[in-house]
Amino acid sequence: MTRRTLTLTTLTTTAALLLTACGGSGGGKGDDIKGAATGSGSPSASASGWSPAPSDVKRPVITLPSNFQLTFENWTSSDPVKRAVLNDAKEQLRAGYAAITANKTKSEALSFYNTESGLLQVQQWIRTYTEKDLTVIGKLPIYDPKVSLAKTGIGAYLTYCSDESKAYSKDRKTGKEEGNPAGTDPHVFYAITLGKNAKGVWQTRSARSERGACS
Repeated sequence: MTRRTLTLTTLTTTAALLLTACGGSGGGKGDDIKGAATGSGSPSASASGWSPAPSDVKRPVITLPSNFQLTFENWTSSDPVKRAVLNDAKEQLRAGYAAITANKTKSEALSFYNTESGLLQVQQWIRTYTEKDLTVIGKLPIYDPKVSLAKTGIGAYLTYCSDESKAYSKDRKTGKEEGNPAGTDPHVFYAITLGKNAKGVWQTRSARSERGACS
């Protein structure tokens, strides 16, 4: 797939074609997330006393087309709070791809799973497709998730990797499919910051990525 890079005033992202979706700056003062600078997956505080999002929160329904398979490998945790972070981060990512495949820059799901600044960033990423009449197809595995929790109880840091070797962009008019240039490392490392809102939903605040940084 063709590589596209977005340079933002709040975050310079070395972006892959597909996953620049996650993020926006969200402020994060006082979150004190151990590993945020190094990528360490060890938590900074015990999850004791924390609680995941209430089960009665009504969540948007997100649908992806059958010709784009976004899969999440080992995307779980025995810790209920980390599991809640993973679940909401997963849905944020699915919401971004659903918007691209639907050729839209706005949706209930995008607003639900992103902070205000995060929403602006994800919409900018989506427009790199909609303005060129592109969609996405193929298979995109997301794997090796690691979650660190902030001492405040309302912040989290998530890292994961993607494998773009079987994911492509497709021109809606011509049907032309395009992948990364030959010799491009298909594995991309992502680092995401999230914050828990008043409803208990973990919203994406910001993201950075580095191609070839996955072990």
